[in-house]
Amino acid sequence: MGFLDEIVGSVSSALGANSSQDSGLVGGIMEMLSSGGSGSSGGLGGLIQSFQSNGLGDVISSWIGTGQNQAISADQVQQVLGSDMVQNLAAKTGIPSDQIGGKLAELLPGVIDKLTPDGAVPESGFLEKGLDLLKGFTS
Repeated sequence: MGFLDEIVGSVSSALGANSSQDSGLVGGIMEMLSSGGSGSSGGLGGLIQSFQSNGLGDVISSWIGTGQNQAISADQVQQVLGSDMVQNLAAKTGIPSDQIGGKLAELLPGVIDKLTPDGAVPESGFLEKGLDLLKGFTS
């Protein structure tokens, strides 16, 4: 099992992802965050930037912070990630195009929340930090 697979498994367990499609989508989100999928700088920083430029900075800030996570709609996810990214995730996971936005809206807040346990974006090595934290949840 590779490093990303370990993270996906840990995050999926911590979020209670109860289907292979949900786990696959968590994997897609983690891949997007580790390879720089959204925004000009890519990764988590790029995703934050994309949320901010779409007027949803307060939403992602709530996921990063230690308080209650704000909800996001499927349409807002589509707006932030862009239709190409959303369709790519749908194709990778086998989740129908008309359902992928809702699934992302359900899982993305928890993934970001679990990867930022101290209420702040780690400067580097956030995947490793997230894996260490999540191993604690699953032990």
